[in-house]
Amino acid sequence: MYSFDPTEEQQLMIDTAREFARKEMAPKAHEADEAAKLPAGFLEQAWELGLAVAAIPEKYNGAAMDRSAVTGALLLEELGAGDVSLALAMLAPATFAYPIVDYGTDAQKETWLPRCTSASFPKLTAALVEPSLDFDPTALGCRAKKQADGSYLLSGKKCFVPNGGNAEAFLVYARESDTEGFEGVQAFIVPAGAKGLSVSEKEKNMGVHALDSVELTLEAVRVPPAAKLGGDAGIDFERIMSYSRIALCALALGVARAALEHSVEYAKERKTFGKPIGTRQSVAFMIADMRIELDAARVLLWEAAWRLDRGEKATKESYLAKLYTDEMVLKVTDDAVMVMGGHGFIRENPVERWLRNGRGFAAFDGMAMV
Repeated sequence: MYSFDPTEEQQLMIDTAREFARKEMAPKAHEADEAAKLPAGFLEQAWELGLAVAAIPEKYNGAAMDRSAVTGALLLEELGAGDVSLALAMLAPATFAYPIVDYGTDAQKETWLPRCTSASFPKLTAALVEPSLDFDPTALGCRAKKQADGSYLLSGKKCFVPNGGNAEAFLVYARESDTEGFEGVQAFIVPAGAKGLSVSEKEKNMGVHALDSVELTLEAVRVPPAAKLGGDAGIDFERIMSYSRIALCALALGVARAALEHSVEYAKERKTFGKPIGTRQSVAFMIADMRIELDAARVLLWEAAWRLDRGEKATKESYLAKLYTDEMVLKVTDDAVMVMGGHGFIRENPVERWLRNGRGFAAFDGMAMV
């Protein structure tokens, strides 16, 4: 059975992430959201922490920390509480690096992993989500057709690609065969300058305004056989999705926790008829329900992460955690707006930003990785 107490090493990393989120992310979140761009120098500052890709082996100049979904979930909750736009931006290289760590060929690891541990922030990211109302990661519209010479032609569209505007390479997920489910999906390393690849202007989304997310259009983009992640063996896309779902659940927990803590403080300070509104049954019960939902989602998340760390299959657990957390973060942030009353509708109040950002988690597949 898993323990609810972090190890000393985990607690040290949690404290580091929490301090960074409190001092460098939360104070800059509103201005970044209003300006629709990251604070100057933020990515380089975040990169110095070494948290995003800490589990890259020492052989490739990484920190060689043990890969742990539980530890990653603990860290990402803290970063999500700081600001999810900034967190997704600073974590984008992990969506490129960790699948290579897990499934890359020796040549792919030697080529790309040192770039993910360089002194400067790596301009590498992944592209999974597609602009479709019925998007399903197991039924991608982007296709990869193998040619007689062993190369692949990639065709399709992607959206919500984090840090895509100035990326040097993308890890693009595409369906290689007609096999249903996870088995038919593979990943391909596509350089930004590839012929047939076009990158849109920055997307204008309801939330995560500070994140540089873009759309990709691939029109018969030809990549060599060496671009297929894992070579002939390919990838375990099902497990990759479990790691991504855990990361997104953790970020959503952070957003919801920030909204809850803000609501509690407001309910203590705001008075009506001479008493704090937190003493009113309607407000007290609402905040209690917020806490229940948050804690329930956290337990689901930790179980899924624990199973992954044990080497077990966690498809069902991570999916259920993601489904529950997507609804939880929307409910908790919406309740936070209601606790604020009219103040919650003002843009200077962070709860309206948390609500907009929280609404996006249902569509953020593949945008984070632990």
